[in-house]
Amino acid sequence: MGEVRLTLAQAIVRFLIAQKIEDESKVLPLFTGVHAIFGHGNVTCLGSALQDVQDILATYRGQNEQSMGLAAVAYARARRRKQIHVCSASVGPGSSNMVTAAGVAMSDRLPVLFLCGDNFASRLPDPVLQQVEHFHDMSMTTNDAFRAVSSFFDRITRPEQILTSLPQAVALMLDPAYCGPATLSLGQDIQGEAFDYPEGFFVERIHRIPRYPAADHQIEEALRLIRAAKRPLIIAGGGVHYSEATAELAEFSMRFGIPVAETIMGRSALLHDHRLNLASIGVMGGTAGNEIAEKADLVISIGTRMADMITGSWSVFRDPGVKFLALNTNRFDANKHMATPVVGDAKLSLAALTKGLGEWQAPAAWGDEAVRAKAVWDAEIDKRTAPTNQELPNYPQVIGALQRSAKPDDVVLSAAGGLPGELYCTWKSVGIGTFESEYGFSCMGYEIAGAYGQKIANPSREVFAMLGDGSYMMLNSDIYSSVLTGNKIICIVCDNGGFAVINRLQVGKGGAEFNNLLASSKHVGEVPRIDFAMHARSMGADSESVTSIAELEAAIARARASDKTYVIALRTHPYEWMDGGSWWDVGMPEVTSRAQIAEARDRQEAARPHQRKGV
Repeated sequence: MGEVRLTLAQAIVRFLIAQKIEDESKVLPLFTGVHAIFGHGNVTCLGSALQDVQDILATYRGQNEQSMGLAAVAYARARRRKQIHVCSASVGPGSSNMVTAAGVAMSDRLPVLFLCGDNFASRLPDPVLQQVEHFHDMSMTTNDAFRAVSSFFDRITRPEQILTSLPQAVALMLDPAYCGPATLSLGQDIQGEAFDYPEGFFVERIHRIPRYPAADHQIEEALRLIRAAKRPLIIAGGGVHYSEATAELAEFSMRFGIPVAETIMGRSALLHDHRLNLASIGVMGGTAGNEIAEKADLVISIGTRMADMITGSWSVFRDPGVKFLALNTNRFDANKHMATPVVGDAKLSLAALTKGLGEWQAPAAWGDEAVRAKAVWDAEIDKRTAPTNQELPNYPQVIGALQRSAKPDDVVLSAAGGLPGELYCTWKSVGIGTFESEYGFSCMGYEIAGAYGQKIANPSREVFAMLGDGSYMMLNSDIYSSVLTGNKIICIVCDNGGFAVINRLQVGKGGAEFNNLLASSKHVGEVPRIDFAMHARSMGADSESVTSIAELEAAIARARASDKTYVIALRTHPYEWMDGGSWWDVGMPEVTSRAQIAEARDRQEAARPHQRKGV
């Protein structure tokens, strides 16, 4: 093959277009879209290169750099890490605005390619517009902030460097163990420099996400632990979805009589009517999952980081002899808390364990106990989510309104605040892979952008973003993006007058209400109420405000019938929450003049003996 002379920006774009992925015997583009806000650091070179290929690689005009990054994260999750979006922004604040989105992708182990404009590599015009100067290190730029939140980072200072950098970035983003965001920092002068690239660099390449089997000795040790267990519990995480092992999990649980609790990322791995599906567990979980976890003598985690919200800061497992078995593609996750590791693909590992266990089953009484606990919690859910004429409905009642109309293909999405927890412990999954909550980074503002990214990935589904007024105020501009591009989403905005869930934590730990609810923040005169429906209409969406659960159910039906983004706003109760949950370790002051804080600290410390010390 010969050579072709291209600018760095043109070469990057051509390389991205050449990357394909095999999915269920179909060959698809690996990179399917670019979210971009152009500035002087990326418009003249990268922008020009992207404009030339709009019939092949679409560019979505972003409204906010963080939100377009969040949309790309949600897209990758919806596509189960098989297809990737690119995000590009200019020098300085344009790129630094994407750092939070990179943090979300890093926490949630999702692939996004960030192409960040940078200062001049030549340094001749320094300091350029939007450049931050470091007096002790001339090589440091704003983009170095991405190092902490990227699985792969490279600063490109010569056009030929992408010959080695880009293939490594793609390989990492497709690695099931180390998947995460990749960041390339691109000097604005280097983007326009030309190089004679080998034509072979741009030949179509078809990728396949590998499935790594666990070592035989790890499977044997896992079989020994399971056979010895009397009260095993599975905790299913997001890795079950990424491995496409939901059917295998459902069969494994039923065949061997092992109850399953789902993490927040793992929710909807099983249908609600699966006999042994306990659904939630931990700080935001229901009584069923926590009750069974407290008695379990073997915890089998599958594809999860075992974060503190799931483990109750490692306090929910109370059996003195409890053992941990961790199935994970990632060695780091598989070895947490001295677990017995099974490092490999979840689907393959479950198949190997199924074969090895043969006719073994957990004691029938253990499964019956899980079924009883689930029935008790389901009755509580039904009571708390039932239709009501309550003047200010609470979150469970709002969730019930959507639940009653839920269809197997609907996607319900949340991220931060009180709604993720209430959804996590009350939602009854009627479709596999239909519950999406960004709770690895718990990023406020993700909800609308995430729903937009989800819709791009699943255009035939109804995508419901459930969010509070705090998240709406933080980041709402992708309502306009969804209208602009015709990617309809439905947003249910619950206005409880501020950051109500953090107010709950503040008061629950003995503090006075302060700076969370609008009424307890600094303000002049009466706190003005925000007309969210009017605001959404100003961005081109259909919208309405409702005042009751009956009106909400009718509005949801109208939203389904609409052909464009629909926003429903209603006032909700700031103090009523679901029961359940577990102990959670949060920082508490040892010295305080407030008696309520001292009492709350005493209560928290009284439960600390249940917290595992890492072994």
